[in-house]
Amino acid sequence: MKYTALSLFPDIVDAFMRHSIMAKAIERGLVAYQSVNIRDFAFDKHNACDDAPYGGGAGMLMLPEPLGRALESVGVRSRFESQSLSGEMDAADNEEGAVAALAMKKRVVYLTPSGRSFTQAVAKELVAERELVLLCGRYEGIDQRIIDAYVDDEISVGDYVLSSGEVAALVVIDATYRLIERVISPSSLEEESFGDGLLEYPQWTRPEMYGTLKAPDILLSGHHENIRRWRLRKRVEKTLMFRPDLIKKGLEEHRFDAETRKIIDDIAEMQGGEGERN
Repeated sequence: MKYTALSLFPDIVDAFMRHSIMAKAIERGLVAYQSVNIRDFAFDKHNACDDAPYGGGAGMLMLPEPLGRALESVGVRSRFESQSLSGEMDAADNEEGAVAALAMKKRVVYLTPSGRSFTQAVAKELVAERELVLLCGRYEGIDQRIIDAYVDDEISVGDYVLSSGEVAALVVIDATYRLIERVISPSSLEEESFGDGLLEYPQWTRPEMYGTLKAPDILLSGHHENIRRWRLRKRVEKTLMFRPDLIKKGLEEHRFDAETRKIIDDIAEMQGGEGERN
């Protein structure tokens, strides 16, 4: 997987790529990365990349020319070019040529509050791509013509507004690169939040006593099956407390096995009984 980030402030993204698991993944050749400073493609001596929007309104808008030139510098092609990728595939002499043309396609993602919601399912979808080109917006956003000509996907990392598209890009990078094979141990991903419709269980480590607080006895018992069942119940309890919408969705989509459904029913019955007593 390769990540290409186009930004007015590439140092923000570069700093992330130099540390922790990501740095090791790059060193091992599991992840490739390129940052592009959009200002390098501006036309004037001041490297201006924004201007007032047509029609008025507050704020500034990122100019289309520097953005388009930056995208084309990394091999992204406008869908309005006379010789499109689909045309090349149609004209390919054989199936191998068509496959090769498709393999060159880069998925361009624009990070914007008005995009589709970023979820774990979307992260799994994106990690299957050969290369992600992440377009980091600033100010009031970017000229719509860039979206029409180059962008394949518009993604929002949450129902809030950020000043920095770079921060949103880092969310996408962090959520996807860890899913790449051999970056993280598969066992570490099995019971993570959102993987199967439940949040992750709470965890404890040494020391056994922290002040007056003691780690749960069951986790010190060494009985793996009892620990597994206890952790599953804790996952259900935590999800019901913080994200009941995930439980509802999981039940509607029949995502839970019989053991999980029974725990959900038991907790609902217990809570119902407590409500009657109160």
